[in-house]
Amino acid sequence: MFQLGDYIVYGNIGVCMVEEVGRVDLPGVLRDRLYYTLQPCYDQRGKIFTPVDNQKVIMRPVLSRKEAWQLIDEMEKTSLLGIQNEKKREEDYRASFQKCDCRELVKLIKTIYLREQKRKSEGKKITSQDERYFHMAQMNLYGELSVSLGIDREEVKELIMEKVH
Repeated sequence: MFQLGDYIVYGNIGVCMVEEVGRVDLPGVLRDRLYYTLQPCYDQRGKIFTPVDNQKVIMRPVLSRKEAWQLIDEMEKTSLLGIQNEKKREEDYRASFQKCDCRELVKLIKTIYLREQKRKSEGKKITSQDERYFHMAQMNLYGELSVSLGIDREEVKELIMEKVH
């Protein structure tokens, strides 16, 4: 069980801070069940109330500082997504994104980045689908690494660019 003040990854929302653990008094909510009150770190407009025993949405602790550095150090060696069928590209992107796993996000970002470079060399633009998944994957990955390393998301992006290039 997560504790007050813990930073966790909550599904595709990304990094959230546990603000409260306890019962909530909201319409339609079982009063005998424990809930987390989560504050998304990069969207201050709303709170999330989710059962502590929620099995439908992935909830996990953010990477430790050590794990974050290890992930960054291994990025160059990380493989690409194995997309076999262009018609299922979005399905593959979605499946990778929904795993809420940093290594999968790195694969997704690398795959789209290299595809974008290839398309540019052919005089083509990035597709809206690629752009959307690239942005979502970056936001979630950089958001988690930002919390793990205690630096700004923009600094994370610069750090990764230095390591990879």
